[in-house]
Amino acid sequence: MVLGRRFDEQATSLARQGRLAVHPSSLGQEACQVGAALALRATDWLFPTYRDCVALVSRGIDPVEALTLLRGDAHCGYDPVRHRTAPQCTPLATHAAHATGLAHGERLKGTDTVALALVGDGATSEGDFHEALNLAGVLKAPVVFLVQNNGYAISVPLSEQCAAPSLAYKGVGYGVRAEQVDGNDAAAVLAVLSTAVEDARAGGGPWLVEAHTYRMGPHTSADDPSRYRTSAEADHWRRHDPIDRLESALRARGLLTDADTKTAAADAEEYAADIRERLATDPELAPHALCDHVFAAPPPHLADQGTLLRAELEAC
Repeated sequence: MVLGRRFDEQATSLARQGRLAVHPSSLGQEACQVGAALALRATDWLFPTYRDCVALVSRGIDPVEALTLLRGDAHCGYDPVRHRTAPQCTPLATHAAHATGLAHGERLKGTDTVALALVGDGATSEGDFHEALNLAGVLKAPVVFLVQNNGYAISVPLSEQCAAPSLAYKGVGYGVRAEQVDGNDAAAVLAVLSTAVEDARAGGGPWLVEAHTYRMGPHTSADDPSRYRTSAEADHWRRHDPIDRLESALRARGLLTDADTKTAAADAEEYAADIRERLATDPELAPHALCDHVFAAPPPHLADQGTLLRAELEAC
């Protein structure tokens, strides 16, 4: 979680310097991000959103590859099959249906693979989210939906999105088991997600887990959160910082020392320095590769466009 936060802070700085086009911060949501990655086996699939870079690096993905989308170099900077991690999804909730379909397909193939889809509270207002839950409930697909309810869909508060007592209630109507968890309690998040993933793996059907957390930073590096929320609200949530809470819990059990925290901080600085150094160099891009992975066999019109592009590049 310490590495993830330093990664997030460094990415935000790089966005301000122009090295990234934009960065959607997950500051304050580290317990959800890391918990999601740790709850999965290497053979399971993760379906992330644009805000879930910390989950990506927790999954073992190179941080520079995780930032490729936000840098604008490619639609996805890592190999989804190798890492069993879908490309980061920018349109809200469309990947939820993909997660359901993959989970069902893997079960038809006889594997015990589970899919875990990360979504925000704003995504629960999208039709794709409801279609995914409905299909998952009907198929009893081995898929888990983790809703990181950070209180805002960009600037729209939850109270103006949903009249239900909780977003977890949305699972009930679709026959999907639903649970709520304190999204800033790392141990609780990991416990609930591990239970959900293993139950889905064993044939128990899909789960919807609502994690109550808070985005302590802006929606993206181009956002000003002071326009729609108070400093008192943000200060309240900072007192529930997931890293501080985990550190206190570990110290109380004698499982963490000052030397441990210093080592973690030093590792995080080294991690951030490596990211800075590698992102300081502009990549060599091949424009004609833009459509290489859109179709298994490019249709004629796309092939023609590729030929035209190559001719224009050669003429330059």
